Amino acid sequence: MFSYRHAFHAGNHADVLKHTVLLAVLRYMTQKETALNVFDTHAGAGLYRLDGDYAKTSEEAAEGFLKLVATKPKQPFAPALQDYVDMVAGFNNGEHWSVYPGSPFIIQSLLREEARDKLKLFELHPTDTKTLMANVAQLEAGRQVAILREDGFEGLKKFLPPPSRRALVLCDPSYEVKNDYGRVLDMIADALLRFATGTYAVWYPIIPRPEAHDLPKRLKTMANKAGKSWLHATLTVKSSKLTQDAQGEVVRPGLPASGMFLINPPHTLKALLKDALPQMVELLGQDSNAAFTLDSAG
Repeated sequence: MFSYRHAFHAGNHADVLKHTVLLAVLRYMTQKETALNVFDTHAGAGLYRLDGDYAKTSEEAAEGFLKLVATKPKQPFAPALQDYVDMVAGFNNGEHWSVYPGSPFIIQSLLREEARDKLKLFELHPTDTKTLMANVAQLEAGRQVAILREDGFEGLKKFLPPPSRRALVLCDPSYEVKNDYGRVLDMIADALLRFATGTYAVWYPIIPRPEAHDLPKRLKTMANKAGKSWLHATLTVKSSKLTQDAQGEVVRPGLPASGMFLINPPHTLKALLKDALPQMVELLGQDSNAAFTLDSAG
């Protein structure tokens, strides 16, 4: 269960989608004065080197964030996408992109000390937990950020509902274990019973696996039955079909697409993504299969 390391995937096209959405949600939720509680159920290491061995081995960032900033768009970046690029730029010097912030650092950068916003980071991987603790220590954020080496699926329960009655939950497991799909559904169902007005954001991979295709359908059914608004956005950058190399060996395409499903999303999010998603397709698409979808209700 500890084979997955996000350092290999940091800054890929899935991160572009996930973090653009995350940032837009946080911008909206931090406009209200009441304290915001944010929970990241699978925090990872927090910060990643784009010029390190992991990133160079996978080269996924080269087809994701680095491609985004290297390709000149036909039109200026959409506001949500520009905000995302500017945020990553804040962790780097000039246009030398050497650092990529994971969700914990993106979230913390928007938290307000005066509002007493709080961030809880769950991470089970022993190496990533150690790295996360060292990275977060540099922030000198004190009690604003708490790191818990425990299962985020289960650990979230004791914090809902939060005292301020305002919370964002980000759930983005690796899904390397097939039962993660079911655990996501169980966690969201339980969370809605404990705290029905929270905002829940689930990232998932779109791969040739029944569980991956069922997940957004079941989340949609869950939200509809609970009478909650929802938004579903997907980004496809290439075909999911297997190919062969010159030697006749089967070549797997890697991750071709991913999605974000939100329950109780900000009402401003759909309009922002309506402008941003076509640019992601334009700038990150690798073949004629590149596309996006955007649906919502409530």
